[in-house]
Amino acid sequence: MSHTSLTVYGAIWCEDCKRAKKFLGEQRVHYNWVDIEQNADGQALVERVNNGKRIIPTIIFEDGSLLVEPSNAELAAKLGLQTRAKLSYYDLICVGGGPASLTAALYAAREGLEVLVIEKSGLGGQAGVTERLDNFPGFPDGIGGAEFADRLTAQARRFNVELLQAQEVVDIRREEESLYVKTADGHEYGTRAAIIATGSTYRRLGAPGEEDLIGAGIHFCATCDGPFYKGQQVVVVGGGNSAGEESLFLARFVEKVTILVRGPSLTASQIVIDKVLENPKIEVRYNTEVTEFHSEGGKLSAVTVKDRQTGATEKLTPKGAFVFIGLSPNSGFLPASIERDQYGFIITKPTLETSLPGVFAAGDVRLGSTKQAASAVGEGATAALMVREYLKH
Repeated sequence: MSHTSLTVYGAIWCEDCKRAKKFLGEQRVHYNWVDIEQNADGQALVERVNNGKRIIPTIIFEDGSLLVEPSNAELAAKLGLQTRAKLSYYDLICVGGGPASLTAALYAAREGLEVLVIEKSGLGGQAGVTERLDNFPGFPDGIGGAEFADRLTAQARRFNVELLQAQEVVDIRREEESLYVKTADGHEYGTRAAIIATGSTYRRLGAPGEEDLIGAGIHFCATCDGPFYKGQQVVVVGGGNSAGEESLFLARFVEKVTILVRGPSLTASQIVIDKVLENPKIEVRYNTEVTEFHSEGGKLSAVTVKDRQTGATEKLTPKGAFVFIGLSPNSGFLPASIERDQYGFIITKPTLETSLPGVFAAGDVRLGSTKQAASAVGEGATAALMVREYLKH
């Protein structure tokens, strides 16, 4: 990725700043953040480059160029991301850019098919923002999530897979023998088959104050936002593998991590539990439920928690809160003709085909998937092979 050294000047309360930071984080673009309300030099710079006006976000790139209040489309163009497909019709369109989708794409492209991948965020999916993959076969010393994503993307490009980034699919429909995939910018691309591999996202708690503080003290990605809390205290909400692994990552540079577990015990794998309990910088509090997030000056100031056994409440004052309480499938854009379970996970046949002919599903968005990178890759390969059989008819 180009432009990996840039600075975003803004303020905590600024919604456009939050949007720009979220977009950069999704694209795995590294940036420096300067709150102009806390940094006089930063405020002076913003006013200087904007002819005396205090306009935010102002984003300055490593080559000295800048964007002021850019849209996501303008940011995508500046970063050199392809957001418009070259063709109008493909043999296969893969929706999503994680391990399942990229694997399916490279398998199909290697067979000589014209393949398009459409991803609204950064290529690599959840794996790309995971600190480290230690259990992926073939990497005895483990591999960084970002490196894994970059390698998989490069491999897809090697087989001439066309990759669209910062582009969201909003609908898919069938017309006679073809499928049509519509993107948020109004374009529609035809295809003989499609694979839905949009993955899943972290669930939110739904506690009062949470929505207003997302990106301003409440986060769902320790790899993306953890470094902002160096030397400070944070809380992690959740008791599974993600909560444990991200807590271990945060403990590398924060002063203290307090894990808030709603149940009586951690539900992570034993190896993760052992590492968490052995770490002197991590405290685990069981039977603890978050009931409210509080703000001051647009930032997280306190977290109210309740002891689920005694009913007693307490206010904690961490600088940041990271929420890892499970996943929700990214399937809301799909038509009713694609059957899903009560939680939104796509129901598939043994061939991974959905209830809409020609549309297949793979990875975390599919009911019955194991939510592991290795199995997502396997499902992607299987889906591509099933598409090959489907296209023979």
